[in-house]
Parts: sequence; C-alpha cells; structure tokens
Amino acid sequence: MTITFLGHGYVGLVTAAVFADLGNKVWVIGHTPEKVENLKKGILPIYEPGLEELVIRNVKAGRLLFTLDYSPAISESEVVFIAVGTPPKPTGEADLSVVFQVAEEIGKNLDGYTVVITKSTVPVGTNYKVKEIIEKVKPHKAEFDIASCPEFLREGQAIGDTQHPDRVVIGTDTDRAEDTLVELHKPIIENNGGSTVVLTNVPTAEMIKYASNAFLATKISFANAIAMLSEKVGANGPDVLQAVGLDKRVGTYFLNAGAGYGGSCFPKDVKALIAIAHENGYEFDLLKDVETINKQAMHLVADKVKRLLAGNIKDASIGVLGLSFKPDTDDMRDAPSRTVIPELLKAGAKVKAYDPIAMDNARRLAEFKGLTFCDNAHEVAKGVDLLIFMTEWNEFKQLDVEDLKKLMKQPNIVDGRNIYEPEKMKALGFSYIGVGR
Repeated sequence: MTITFLGHGYVGLVTAAVFADLGNKVWVIGHTPEKVENLKKGILPIYEPGLEELVIRNVKAGRLLFTLDYSPAISESEVVFIAVGTPPKPTGEADLSVVFQVAEEIGKNLDGYTVVITKSTVPVGTNYKVKEIIEKVKPHKAEFDIASCPEFLREGQAIGDTQHPDRVVIGTDTDRAEDTLVELHKPIIENNGGSTVVLTNVPTAEMIKYASNAFLATKISFANAIAMLSEKVGANGPDVLQAVGLDKRVGTYFLNAGAGYGGSCFPKDVKALIAIAHENGYEFDLLKDVETINKQAMHLVADKVKRLLAGNIKDASIGVLGLSFKPDTDDMRDAPSRTVIPELLKAGAKVKAYDPIAMDNARRLAEFKGLTFCDNAHEVAKGVDLLIFMTEWNEFKQLDVEDLKKLMKQPNIVDGRNIYEPEKMKALGFSYIGVGR
C-alpha cells in the first residue's frame, strides 16, 4: 500500500519506518524544513534504539520518503495517519489544534478513496470532528472514512512494540475501512502468530488508549504508595510488591516503586482522562490521587537527600545520574529529574549531572539553569556529598561503586530506582536509601 504519516515524532517516525520495512511506500510529512532535510540524510530528531538504521535502510530502498508538501503524498495514499502531538493545556485537556490543522490539509488533498486514521492520543469524539473538517474542504469526488488505531509504544522499545504488539486496535464505522486496515496490519498480525486484533467502533478505540495508560499509571502509583507505607512500618516494599505481582490476576509488570513516572504519555493522558470525565459529569478522583502520589514519589527523593545530609543542603555538592524519564530514550518530558533537581537548586545545593543520551535536551530546559553538566558518571561523583540515581540506565548498573566511593567526598547514595542492593551498599561503607526499603 501507499501510506502517509503526518508527524515524525516517536509514534509517527517509528510506525512509518516499520510499515516501510514491511514493503509499503510510506510518505512522512513534516513542517520544519531543517528536520525534513535531516531525515532524508538519516539524521533523526529523536533517539530510539535501532531507529536510525531502520530509517536509513528504507530511505535508501526508496520506500520511506520525507516531504513538506501534502501533494502528492496524500492524493496517492490509500491510508493516511495523523500522528501529531496532543500536549496538555493548562486545564489538562488535550490540545487538538495541530490535529485539526493537518486534518484540513489532508481533506484538501484527498483523491479517490482514503482511510484517515488518528493515531495520536485524542479524546473520545475527536475523530468525528476530524470527519466534519474534512467533509467541508475535500474535493467533491473524493471519498474517505475515518478510523482510530491507537498506539501502545514504549519509548526505548518502540520498534519491537510496533513489530510485535500485544494487540492491534482498529476502530472504524464501515466495513470498507475495517477491511483496508486489517489488510494493512496483516503482516504484523501474521508475524506474531495472530496477535489479538480488537475490531471495534471509533469512540471505543479512542477510549482504549486513555484507559490503558491511566491503568498503568495507577499501577505505578499504587507501587509507590505501598513503598511509602513500607518505609514507615518497617516492611521491605520491593518484596511486598514482588509477592503481590506473582498473583496471575495482578502481574509484576509496572509494579515497581521508584521516583515516579514521566514521559510523553502517562502524565498528559492521566490529565486528559480526568478532564474528559469532568466534562461528562464524572469526577475521576482515583486518577487525581494517582497524580498526587506520583508527585509525592518525586519530592520524596529530595526529602531523602535532606535526611542523609542531616538537612544541610545549602552549598552541599550533589551528583545526579540519569535525567531522562526512563532509560533508552532522550525524552525529558515530565521527567522526575525536572522536579527533583530544581528543588535541590532552590535549596542552595550545587548540583551536577550526567545522562548517556538526554544531555542535549536537558541543556535546553530553563529549570536546569545553574545545573552543571558532566561528561560521565565518574566526573559527577568527584567530590560530591551525595549521589542520586534518577534513571536506571544499564550503564549505571555496571558501575564499579567502590571506584565511585573513592571519588566522593561523602559516601551517601539515594537510589531512586532501586538499582543496587541495600545490604551490599552498606557493607561497602555507603549510607544508602532506596525506595520502599
């Protein structure tokens, strides 16, 4: 098939590259000339393991094309994906302005029959608004259907999640659109021994995405709440959560305590679902508490720093290892480090940090003014009164902590991701605090 993607972020670029690799001709329409030219050369605006190689291979094969123009991409495509950003407004509602802008441009360039799919995470009813916009501007002879195919990608594992999904959700209102999209996804479904395909209507597909992310965020906040309580009563939180997760009805996935969730999906989708509920006369208090607990988990990292330093934060030298919201990504959106580091800087601490991938993105953040960026973990550790592990990069799991200790002024560690074993760290002479331990 010939396909077009609007948007070249984590969702659009990864999905486009995977579909191109399956033999489709795939256009990707961007709006920034510099980024489009870079993409043609294989220079990516994001970091995702394996993506650069996948893009370059398919660009060379002539299957993956980047452009600023809607024509001829839209007119020759059988399927068009909207995969642009839907950031939160101050109210928590999803900002759909870009979705509607590209919908109008898509409509103007339609030719023949096309299925227009919203892959961006959008509130229930958005696809029907997209339909209204397209109806007003499309050429008279052009035919189209709208559809919703939400994505379930994890940054750092996005290619594998696209190639081997747990489920493929296809929300349509016509048999013609459904048949087209089942055919498009057929190689993915067959390559996975018949992945579960959920065929449903458009509003249900839109709701599935929000429900999925809100549930996972709830699971993380539940784990953090149990960890907080475990610390107070003398229980070992990780053991509690492991035992709970061994129940097949629960599962261990996303049931780990830490410094809180962040990224491009969970924070904004939880806010959006709270707003959707409010607009429809339901106060989603459970998700409001999920947000509260997540913020508590971040602030507790700074509280533990103060505890280990006996409250002497002013002029203390503190090192932070890890800035991105999770490993294997350079994404700084709502990363816990963006809450913890400004709190320490405000208290008068001298903070320096290192991240294997996210340094360039971190340097652009206003709240990191006053933060010293280092080239490696050992440079961060040199002369510090305390080290914080904020992101569980494999690089940090392999560190020789005895070497780090020799570089540190004081052997204090706050392990925000429970990378190390407490007893081992204490045996090596560290004053160590994890999460829920």
